[in-house]
Amino acid sequence: MKYKNCCCFFIPDINELNLPKTCQVDFPDPDDLLNFKLVISPDEGFYRGGRFVFNFKVGQGYPHDAPKVKCETMVYHPNIDLEGNVCLNILREDWKPVLTVNSIVYGLQYLFLEPNPEDPLNKEAAEVLQNNRRLFEQNVAKSMRGGYIGSVYFDRCLK
Repeated sequence: MKYKNCCCFFIPDINELNLPKTCQVDFPDPDDLLNFKLVISPDEGFYRGGRFVFNFKVGQGYPHDAPKVKCETMVYHPNIDLEGNVCLNILREDWKPVLTVNSIVYGLQYLFLEPNPEDPLNKEAAEVLQNNRRLFEQNVAKSMRGGYIGSVYFDRCLK
């Protein structure tokens, strides 16, 4: 087992995961609980019907340091850039050791229900959301079906 010296704190977090019905966790390597994938499939909002995969890496500093989280699915979203970086405050300055993976899961799920154009990583998507909600909704739908938004191609991510 690869997690012997870090994660006496992490094992209970994984065992106590209380995932919403729109989320599932996958451990590609069952002997490595520190690297896993979270799949979010929103059932409401702009992103309903999509399937979004996040990669979690829990480091030696956990629970004092937040896990590293990247979105593997390219998504048209104000808070997720085209490289998969995620703008979620509890992954940065608001992380506290009392928070858990569960907190992150619910935070990520909330980003799909309520994208936040006030704190964007994808400034273009944030601007469209603020200025033309209908066009934003059309862009999200088009990107999830697979297609171009401007010069950027998005792979299909509908379930």
